[in-house]
Amino acid sequence: MTTNTAQALTAIPGTILLAGAGKMGGAMLTGWLNAGVALSRIAVVEPYLSDDLRKLTALDLRINPTPDEAGPLAALVVAVKPQTFGEAAPLLKSFTSPATLVLSIMAGVTIAKITDGCGGAVVRSMPNTPAAIGRAMTVAAAAPSVSAGQRAFADALLSAIGAVDWVDDEDLMDAVTAVSGSGPAYIFLLAEELARAGVAAGLPAELARRIARETVSGAAELLHRSDQDAATLRKNVTSPGGTTAAALDVLMGEGGLQQLMTRAIAAATKRSKELAGG
Repeated sequence: MTTNTAQALTAIPGTILLAGAGKMGGAMLTGWLNAGVALSRIAVVEPYLSDDLRKLTALDLRINPTPDEAGPLAALVVAVKPQTFGEAAPLLKSFTSPATLVLSIMAGVTIAKITDGCGGAVVRSMPNTPAAIGRAMTVAAAAPSVSAGQRAFADALLSAIGAVDWVDDEDLMDAVTAVSGSGPAYIFLLAEELARAGVAAGLPAELARRIARETVSGAAELLHRSDQDAATLRKNVTSPGGTTAAALDVLMGEGGLQQLMTRAIAAATKRSKELAGG
C-alpha cells in the first residue's frame, strides 16, 4: 500500500459503509484500518457478527446503522454474496443517492443490475482471495456516471488490499473473473497435483506436500519481485536436455498445460457470463 493510498482514504469526508463482512469484506475492512482510516468513519451492514466484528463495535465501529446513523456516505462498498444481492438491495438503496459512490466486489453482478438495485454511481470490481494478506489482484470498471474523484477514491479503497487495474469495457470482467478471480484456485490445484505426483514418484506424502507448497509459494514470490516476465524466468530454470526440459516437453506438448488452461479460462468466462445473465 502506498502513502498516496493512505492519504486518499483518510482525506475523504463521510462514512465508508461496508455491506457484507465475510472473508473478502473483512479483508477490505482490515486493509482500510491498516491504512489509517478511523473506525468512527466506517459502518458495517452485516446480520451475522463474527467475534472480530463484536470486538470492533466496542472500539467505535457502527454495526447495522440506519441511514441517519450512518450519516453522509463517502462510499457504499457492496460485499454481500451475489445470490443475496436482490434481497439486500432495497435496504442498501435507502443509504444512497444518485451521486453516491457504490463500489461492488460481487462476482457476476453487472453495473446495470447494481444500479437498478441500489442506485448510485457504480464501480464494479473483482478482487481475489490474496486480499487476506494484502496481495489481491483487482480489476475494476466504472459506470459513465462515476466522476474522476470517485474513481480515484474507489481505486484507493481497493488498493488497500493489493494491486488494482481498470478496464473501460465491462464485458472484460467475465474474463477477469476467470483469470484472477478464480486464479488462486488454479495455483492451489497446481500445488496439490505437484505433491500428488511427488508421492507417485516415491516421495513420502508429507515431504511431497512441503516441497510442493514451498516451491509454488517461493516461485510465486520470485515472480512477484522480479522484473523479468514469467516466460524468461521459466527459461532461466530450463537447461537444454535437462530434467526441467523433460518435464516441460510433457507440460507444453500436445494436450498440455496451454490447451488445458485455455479451455479452463473459457469455461470460467462462459460461466461468469451465465451468472451475470449475459
